[in-house]
Amino acid sequence: MITLYQFPRLLGVPNMSPFCLKLEAWLRMVELKYDIREISDPRKGPKGKLPYIRDNDITVADSALAIEHLKKTYKIHIDSHLSLAEQAIARGFEKMLEEHLYWALIYNRWIDENWIKVREACFSTLPALVRTLVPALAQKNMKNALDGNGLGRHSRDEIYEMANKDLKAISDFLANKPFLMGDKPSSIDAALYAFLCNIINVPLRSPMKDYVHKSNNLMRYNERLGQTLFPEFFKDEEPDEAWLTEH
Repeated sequence: MITLYQFPRLLGVPNMSPFCLKLEAWLRMVELKYDIREISDPRKGPKGKLPYIRDNDITVADSALAIEHLKKTYKIHIDSHLSLAEQAIARGFEKMLEEHLYWALIYNRWIDENWIKVREACFSTLPALVRTLVPALAQKNMKNALDGNGLGRHSRDEIYEMANKDLKAISDFLANKPFLMGDKPSSIDAALYAFLCNIINVPLRSPMKDYVHKSNNLMRYNERLGQTLFPEFFKDEEPDEAWLTEH
């Protein structure tokens, strides 16, 4: 049995962590059954981060490593239709999302104007004695991580300009395709959906959200995958399950 350990569900989306959401979206894409255990403190994870999985007696931390383990263990072939060149392109987009756009998302939530809402959502249930100390320490750690990454050393306008260039590249490459790499879903779609959902559907303001709202293909993509993979959250239309059987 697969158990997914991830942050609690908050602010009306499956997960505010794009890495947790990526892994759960992938599990649903390939139709593997799993249970969820919610953890608020990532330090309890085997690598001090979330998500991680426990697959019977095996524990695997990191969303990418977990997906690779599950592919091999359960003989999942969702990416087998991709050529070597397409696999390279997909990996490039994945790293752009997770190593660059991710930090703009962190800045938007932990440093910019949304910090008050994020603090309330994530820390309001803490005991009164630590309700001020813990969020301040968490924000300080995020600031240090942003500076260490390098993105945090830029101005607000520069950060969002860089992020929107990432989104433009994704929109341009997606074009009118149903999935990022073509007519069939692949693992990169789980990652892309996780980031778009965390930009579009989380009730927080950002120049990234403003940009995506002007990109009709990204909006349609996010809506369709959300309704298909997480109909309990996005119920406007019946989920389109046909494509799930094509991988």
